[in-house]
Amino acid sequence: MRTERLPTLEDVARVAGVSRATVSRVINGIRNVDPQLHEVVWDAVGRTGYVPNRLARSLVTRRTGTVALVVSDSESHDDDPFMSRFFADPYFGRVVGGLMSVLRRQGVQLALQIVGTDDGRKRLVGDLRNGQADGAIVLSLPAVDPLPRMLTEGDVPAVLIGRPAEPVPIDYVDLANDTGAALAAEHLLTRGCQRIGMISGPADVPASSDRVAGFRRALARRGHGWVPIETGNFTRDSGEAAMRTLLAANPELDGVFVANDLMALGALAALREAGRRVPDDLAVVGFDDSSAAVAASPALTTIRHPLEDMAAEAARLLLARIEDPAMRVSSVIYEPVLVERESA
Repeated sequence: MRTERLPTLEDVARVAGVSRATVSRVINGIRNVDPQLHEVVWDAVGRTGYVPNRLARSLVTRRTGTVALVVSDSESHDDDPFMSRFFADPYFGRVVGGLMSVLRRQGVQLALQIVGTDDGRKRLVGDLRNGQADGAIVLSLPAVDPLPRMLTEGDVPAVLIGRPAEPVPIDYVDLANDTGAALAAEHLLTRGCQRIGMISGPADVPASSDRVAGFRRALARRGHGWVPIETGNFTRDSGEAAMRTLLAANPELDGVFVANDLMALGALAALREAGRRVPDDLAVVGFDDSSAAVAASPALTTIRHPLEDMAAEAARLLLARIEDPAMRVSSVIYEPVLVERESA
C-alpha cells in the first residue's frame, strides 16, 4: 500500500518561491532574514502542511520549541488538578486561542503549568531555568504574587497578561480598564440612569481596582459623588449574591455596572428573581464581551476586552524576548470599546 509522502523543506521552498536555505533560516528563528520573507515562508508552511523537525531544530537553536502558559494562583489546586472553576470561565479559552494563533504558525508548542504555592513557584522557575520551556506567558491571579519578580530575577523570558501588581521589570500586555469602566458609566448616564451601583471584582486585583477607580471617577465628574459597590470574585454565583445585597440596600437603583460578564449573568438572575425588568427598570452593563454576554437574556451590553488580540501580542512579545533577551521592557495597552446590546 502506498503511503502519502510527508512535505519537506524543498516543498515549502518551492511554494514560497525562495531557497531551501531561506526556509531553514526562517523556521530555525535565525534573525538575518527579511521580515517580509517570514510571512511568505510561514504561509507556505501552512499551505504545504510541513511540520518542522523539533528535535533537529532544538539541536541547532538550543531551544525546546515550547513556551509555558503559567496560571499563578493564591491556592493549591491539588484537589482540583483541572482547576475547573478557572476553565469554566470563557476568559481562559480566549487567551489560549489568541496564543495559539501566533505560536502554531511558528511551530511552537504551548504547555500549561498551574502553580498555587510558593514551593510550586520555586520549582517552576527552576524548571524553566533548566530549559523545560523557552519562556513563560503568565496569568497572575493573586494580588501579591512573587512569581513575576522570581521570573525576572531568574532571567526567564516572560510576559504577563495584565499589568503587574507591583513594579517589576517584565513585559506585559493589558487593557485600559479604567477607560472601559468610564465608558460604562457614560453609557448608563446617557440612558438617563441616576441611581447607579457597581458589582466589582476582588479589590486587590489590579484590573478590578482599575475598573472601580475609572467608574467612580467618571461618575464623580458628572456630579455623582457616591457609588454603592458590592464585591464579587468574577464568578456567576458571586455576581448573583452581590446583586441581591446591592438591591436590598439600594432598592431605588436604576443602573448597575458589573465588572465581568459572568458576574453580570448572575446579576441578571437576581434581578429576575426580584421582579426587576432589564433594561426597563434597571439597566445592566457588563465587561469582557465574552460568549456569556451573547448568551445572556437579555443580551448583555458590555465593554469589549480584546483578549484574543492581547494574548496574540503577548505571544509575539515573548518570542521577541526569547530572541533578544537584552531588549527593553515593553508594555502594550489596548483600548476598550462599548458593545451595545439589549440590557442597557
